[in-house]
Amino acid sequence: MTTFVDRVELHVAAGNGGHGCASVHREKFKPLGGPDGGNGGRGGDVTLVVDQSVTTLLDYHHSPHRKATNGQPGAGDNRSGKDGQDLILPVPDGTVVLDKDGNVLADMVGHGTTYVAGEGGRGGLGNAALASARRKAPGFALLGEPGKGGDIVLELKTVADVALVGYPSAGKSSLISVLSAAKPKIADYPFTTLVPNLGVVTAGSTVYTIADVPGLIPGASQGRGLGLEFLRHVERCSVLVHVLDTATLESDRDPLTDLDVIEEELAQYGGLGDRPRVVVLNKIDIPDGKELAEMIRPDLEVRGYSVYEASAVAHIGLKELSFALAEVVSKARAAKPKEESTRVVIRPKAVDDAGFTITEEDGVYRVRGEKPERWVRQTDFSNDEAVGYLADRLSRLGVEDKLMKAGARAGDAVAIGAEDNAVVFDWEPTVMAGAEMLGRRGEDHRLDAPRPAATRRKDREAQRDDSQREYDEFNPF
Repeated sequence: MTTFVDRVELHVAAGNGGHGCASVHREKFKPLGGPDGGNGGRGGDVTLVVDQSVTTLLDYHHSPHRKATNGQPGAGDNRSGKDGQDLILPVPDGTVVLDKDGNVLADMVGHGTTYVAGEGGRGGLGNAALASARRKAPGFALLGEPGKGGDIVLELKTVADVALVGYPSAGKSSLISVLSAAKPKIADYPFTTLVPNLGVVTAGSTVYTIADVPGLIPGASQGRGLGLEFLRHVERCSVLVHVLDTATLESDRDPLTDLDVIEEELAQYGGLGDRPRVVVLNKIDIPDGKELAEMIRPDLEVRGYSVYEASAVAHIGLKELSFALAEVVSKARAAKPKEESTRVVIRPKAVDDAGFTITEEDGVYRVRGEKPERWVRQTDFSNDEAVGYLADRLSRLGVEDKLMKAGARAGDAVAIGAEDNAVVFDWEPTVMAGAEMLGRRGEDHRLDAPRPAATRRKDREAQRDDSQREYDEFNPF
């Protein structure tokens, strides 16, 4: 059974906003009590939060679909709908959030770090909030906005000070088991370690974490063995420790070659060239291992490596190694730039920013902008008064003026929104009339008037019918 997962695809959906309510206050002896429809509640957010007690993404592997609750609709008597409950998803420290294309959305390091993966939709306004001096009793309310969401990828990159790298069965798990209180699986066959193991080491006044990365083999950076899956766990480590097997039973291997192969794989993976290296010659409790370690140590020191001889089984050289790693870790921590507190950056829009754009595509004028698209989503197109209200809002925003400047004429197709989810209509210029053009509640006389585009279509259809009729009269057979 899978117990460790470090990469999952998560499908998140925030809650939808509740619809506003269109209601009129009713009370004895008060026939015109006025609008009292309440606003809809906000939809719940989907938020990722770093939790130190979580070490794997296993829960999201089994349940990849997560959705927050919707906001409740408003009600009469000025009662607003209840907000949807936010969905909090705990993730391990070191989780990277990416989109489907591999672009990094958030790098979550540090307990309590949050990222809103799906923003809840805003609730629609009730008719009480839409009332004005010119529109005293609106017969409509705004719809709640749908919550945002989509597919994201979570990748876990282990946060540790020291990473033990090397061939399978080099003794990495044995080292971490004696240096710390970690209890990894240890056996005498390759790829015993299938998941990264973390341990905490105390050396004097320095406390640091150490990670045992599953064994690497030639071609690991291209996907051979388990290396491609777990090389990402080396990225955040400050110090790399090469664990070399000096008592290997394979005749075609030797410690220097193993070191070169692992370094080549790290170079192919990239981004690890600046990490300090330490070499541990392991298994010196075996006579042949001790002899080989003494032979190759000068060559390693000539290359510039700090070399330590150790035996996890016989507990030889462990104290020296532990304090040496503590010293390297302390230097690496001191060299790191000081972390700044989180800052909120406010980027106000330009004063002359109209908030929308208009482009002409194959005879269709497409309107894109945050406000027009949001207003369309909030409009109940089954209510004529709501459609008229949308027309007034677009006109006040300057959409009609810009359409005219772009060359649009009455009857041309106008689309508001993205190509895959747009509202398309035949454009007819309107006049800013407000309440004077309104009829009864829920009606708008502007929509009852014959539209030039529709009239032209009917005339063309009538001409075609007349032509067909004349052709039938002169050609009875």
